[in-house]
Amino acid sequence: MTDLVLVPKPLPDPEGVWRDEQGVAHFSNLPASLVAMLRRRAEEHPEREAIVEVDGPRLTYGELWQRASALAGGLRDKGIRAGDRVAITHPAGADWVVSFFGAQLAGAMAVPVNIRFARDEIDYVLHDSGAAIVLGPDEEAPSGEPFAAAPSLGDPAAIFYTSGTTGHPKGALTSHEAFLSYCETAARLRPSGGPLPRTLIVVPLFHVTGCNAQLIPVLAAGGAAVILPRFDVARLLRALAEERVTSFVAVPAIYALMLAHPDFATTDLSHLMTVGYGGAPMSPELAHRVGEAFPKVLRTNGFGMTETAGLGATLPPDLADSHAGSVGYPSLVVDLALERPDADGVGELLVRSPSVTLGYWNRPEATADAFRDGWFRTGDLARMAPDGTLRLVDRAKDMIVRGGENVYCVEVENALAAVPGVRESAVIGVPNEVLGEAVGALVVPESGIPLDPAQIVTALVGRIADYKIPQYVVVRDEPLPRNPGGKILKKALRDNGIAWGERLR
Repeated sequence: MTDLVLVPKPLPDPEGVWRDEQGVAHFSNLPASLVAMLRRRAEEHPEREAIVEVDGPRLTYGELWQRASALAGGLRDKGIRAGDRVAITHPAGADWVVSFFGAQLAGAMAVPVNIRFARDEIDYVLHDSGAAIVLGPDEEAPSGEPFAAAPSLGDPAAIFYTSGTTGHPKGALTSHEAFLSYCETAARLRPSGGPLPRTLIVVPLFHVTGCNAQLIPVLAAGGAAVILPRFDVARLLRALAEERVTSFVAVPAIYALMLAHPDFATTDLSHLMTVGYGGAPMSPELAHRVGEAFPKVLRTNGFGMTETAGLGATLPPDLADSHAGSVGYPSLVVDLALERPDADGVGELLVRSPSVTLGYWNRPEATADAFRDGWFRTGDLARMAPDGTLRLVDRAKDMIVRGGENVYCVEVENALAAVPGVRESAVIGVPNEVLGEAVGALVVPESGIPLDPAQIVTALVGRIADYKIPQYVVVRDEPLPRNPGGKILKKALRDNGIAWGERLR
């Protein structure tokens, strides 16, 4: 592709990496599949704890293999074969993990279903994926003689449906190599020494953050996945202490809730080694508060999406404070590029990696549009700093063009986050006959703090360019709608109609 500006890597390709004819980098030392990875762990350490469901069952690696292989045998008895789709509607927990690996051992593709969807949306995923069977709390799981297929790295392992922020979700076809490449990246970036990793998963397992970035890598490392089935801040804090959690990942909104909880100050975090955030932009103000709350813990940020099967960029811990709004540098076997950057250095972010999805299920036109010459078009707009770090500035479809000037919503939202009393915000384009679009902001205040729209606008003067300051501000009491990954559903806000009221400037 032409008109691409490559994002430089701080280091050359590491040892054990090779590139194919399209330039995609691959690890040369991966297990043959997710099945081979789990088999190795079960054979080497059958008694080691693998899965902990908070206030629920615990499974060793041996027990996880036994249950998954028996489920695979039952699936085979029902006619499930390679290429078939097995939908999972279990809530996060031990049964979900057994179902996911049972599908892998049967040689099928797992289809994690967003159980927070409405019934019609769930039916859409089941129909679109062509699921041959559903494994969930209302269905009896089949069981048979233990069975373990032998898929290859390039075979599809799962279909993860996108968050659907702009319409019907699309099924991202994820290969065994995509999962395992991210596992190898995580292993190489993990601090050496110390105890086996124990990660606390509080995001849904049907989301790539919970499954691809936490569950699978910790199992590949021989550690334990501690899963909180239902989100509760007090129980989350107790689990961090009781389960001796070493790593934790969450969206920014969860960190804000944790820091505000009265139990946070007395929670034993002595085992915690790393905390990470992603899924939605974290404002510099909140990043600073997290740093103060976790002074001895390595903090990481990153960028990833369903189609990249994990993080495509990571911010090194030593840059957590100085580059709070950045997502860092390309990951080990990930290439990033900006397509046709404008005068401000902003262009669409493209990704090339073995972790990138194989394409969209049943969507040949969407696949052809998003995947070209080995590159995946993310739809995100980004800017590269002089030091090579990357900063996301907006979704391409969310960018506001005000009188010929590009307004990147994330920059305005970060400025709003620094205004006292603002808890969260969403910046949206407002149709305007003269300018094309004006800048509108929906703002949710901190509990008990009154906010005046005019004062909010005044507080932004000098923080951002004048043309970026919202002309309309609406203060609302209810939280902004978010998908399971923590991203604000701006389409839902637009579709429900917004009474913008008086123009403020």
